[in-house]
Amino acid sequence: MGFSVLKRQAAAVLVSLTLTAPVLAQDLFAPRLYVNDRAITGYELDQRALFLKVLRAPGNPEEEALKALIEDRLRQTEAKRLGLKVTDKELTAGMTEFASRANLTPEQFTEELGKAGIAPETFRDFVMAGILWRQAVRARYLGQVPISEADIDKALEAATRPKALQVLVSELVIAAPEGQEDAALAQAQNLSDTISGEGAFAAAARKYSAAPTAGAGGRLDWIPLSNLPAAIGQKVLALEPGEVSDPVAVPGAVVLFMLRDVAEDKAAEPVSVSVDWVEFLVPDDAAEIARLRAVADNCAMLMGEAKDLPEDRMTHTKAAMGDIPGDVALELAKLDLNEISVALTRGGYRRMLMLCGREPVLEPMPTRAQVREQVVNQKLEGMAEGYMEELRSAAIIREP
Repeated sequence: MGFSVLKRQAAAVLVSLTLTAPVLAQDLFAPRLYVNDRAITGYELDQRALFLKVLRAPGNPEEEALKALIEDRLRQTEAKRLGLKVTDKELTAGMTEFASRANLTPEQFTEELGKAGIAPETFRDFVMAGILWRQAVRARYLGQVPISEADIDKALEAATRPKALQVLVSELVIAAPEGQEDAALAQAQNLSDTISGEGAFAAAARKYSAAPTAGAGGRLDWIPLSNLPAAIGQKVLALEPGEVSDPVAVPGAVVLFMLRDVAEDKAAEPVSVSVDWVEFLVPDDAAEIARLRAVADNCAMLMGEAKDLPEDRMTHTKAAMGDIPGDVALELAKLDLNEISVALTRGGYRRMLMLCGREPVLEPMPTRAQVREQVVNQKLEGMAEGYMEELRSAAIIREP
């Protein structure tokens, strides 16, 4: 069992009381479990659970935290046996790469974690365990991974062709107001686990979805895969028709997708997309929204409607799809040129989004050497699962 909610909230206070309340501090840092004589403390478990909650990781945070820490101890033990170490440069690079997924520097990411009561060491140890494990897997299996030229040819095709796909999906959007994120994620996970097929998904969307598409069973029209944020596109492509995705957390909501169909455009060039749009904060009033839709045929006209309003009511942005917040990116993906969405809200206003344009950005083809490394890493990932099972089976895991 993990710490209770009350104890999690009090964790930072207990740490600060170490000198004046040694008994409480001793309990907080007492071992909860031993893995090959390496202890996992209650403090570490509490910290990792908070970290997973911030990352919106699926599953029960306390259970997943304990599982992850057990695996970390196994990785650390194996790395020590193999004489592996992480240099400061490798650790900094790993932390930078992880933080960049949230478009933050390591310092900014650590600061955000601190606001949730998560110590810098928790992030550092998480990254370090991952680096050690990659080193261990490569040390054991690298010479056992045969890669043919045909493998590279196939991977090159796979790396480019998905960007020329169109997908037909349905969506189910569960609102997640501040303080209710966990409940929304749990509801989405339950739906993901229990529904399949278009009929069941459509019924669930009509009942639970907060999106304008709820009345249509969540059905969306064909969307070019390049219009979607990369993380969402990858999840959608991994689905079989009729299959429901794992929950996707975006600001203020949790989204489920069901794949209905995929179409391939053999003639299309592989591209990424830069998006140009305006956002106008307008009163949540149907008549005013209808008026703006009627008078604003393009972005310039819509921007003209905000000329006498405070500057923060209207913003004009151009950015790569990967740099756009998930909730905005998902709405923009559904729009054609000069179309409007008012599905999102902020501070009592409707967020009127108008698409001003999309520009394809040709990407350089990866080299064969880069693709070879990617294929090697993919094969090593499969081998790593068996490696971990071996270590877990041989480990002595016990309570104090």
